[in-house]
Amino acid sequence: MQLRGGLREEFRGEFRGAGSALRCACYHLAMPSRSRSRETGQRVRWAATTDDKLLSMRFCDLGLTVDSPHLRPHVRQLFHELADRGLEQFRPHCWLSTEWFSPDGVPGIAVPFYLAHPRLKRLEKKQVLQVEGGTAQSLMQILRHEAGHAIDTAYRLHYRKAWREAFGSFADPYPDNYKPRPGSRNFVTHLPWWYAQAHPAEDFAETFAVWLAPGSRWKARYKGWPALRKLEVVEALMADIANTPPKVRSTRRPESINSITTTLGEHYFDKRMRYADSFPDFFDTDLHKIFSPDPRYSHRPSAAGFLRTHRAQMRESVARWTGAHAYTIDQVLRDMIDRCKELRLRLAVPRADAQRDAILMLTVQTMNYLQGGHQPVAM
Repeated sequence: MQLRGGLREEFRGEFRGAGSALRCACYHLAMPSRSRSRETGQRVRWAATTDDKLLSMRFCDLGLTVDSPHLRPHVRQLFHELADRGLEQFRPHCWLSTEWFSPDGVPGIAVPFYLAHPRLKRLEKKQVLQVEGGTAQSLMQILRHEAGHAIDTAYRLHYRKAWREAFGSFADPYPDNYKPRPGSRNFVTHLPWWYAQAHPAEDFAETFAVWLAPGSRWKARYKGWPALRKLEVVEALMADIANTPPKVRSTRRPESINSITTTLGEHYFDKRMRYADSFPDFFDTDLHKIFSPDPRYSHRPSAAGFLRTHRAQMRESVARWTGAHAYTIDQVLRDMIDRCKELRLRLAVPRADAQRDAILMLTVQTMNYLQGGHQPVAM
């Protein structure tokens, strides 16, 4: 995501919903673990504590930096990829924040705090059901995307005529949400949600990420696509700035966790509210194709119980195919389960058919939700 100017509080309210600015007293945990930060030599006192105690901590008290053994190799890989493309003079600085973003005017990358330690990744998974950038592959995909924003800032590329002709106006307002067109060939496909379609700045960042990725074979993959022209523009722009120093060298670290006094619990409350904002309605007729209130099925498992049993598998399957956030899908599933309880539905078809049809129904409803213009701009 490109953070487009404005005060810190405005950014919190418009893009991240980052919770209140309550200044609580430091919470000193009584259960230190043996794990240590190899960078600072300081004991990570919260690594083995309970979720409740960890959620009571403030971000500024975590004591972590981006120079974590869990992040350092990936940042170095990004630098190697840039150097291999002739961009060795561009080294975006990185820091820990609550989300992924690259601020307007700062050629750097904010990395989510939870990626700095496995204990925090487990907490993120439990709180919002998925970890954005939680695998080596997805982490590198997002790093390349954010590097696209950072290099755009560093060399002021969006002021160039070729950039504007290929991607549009950088000055266009960022939408609160957007309606993607999954079948469009005018954009590359890199991150989920057809994210290149969100804004011209995101279109460039996604195109840059595809161009940068080792072994992407973009010339063959996008042959015949209008998006190929955008990739060619990126290649020409990169050739022009190769081996030249950046024009913008700010090393500011907006929204660094070292300066954030909200607690992890406050952060996750707001994050869940953001993903649970609004959901598509479910039609009873769709549920009745799989389940039934007929007394002759009274010996069959309840529909609510069946959906709970397969909840994780359904959620992961739909997330993989739609790109929707797992927490959003889980809220939709919760609505399905609640409605099944209200209608007193029971399994009316074979289990395999019910699972297949329930996944299909959930996928369709999720796609209707995305196509309705509800897809948030969050990266």
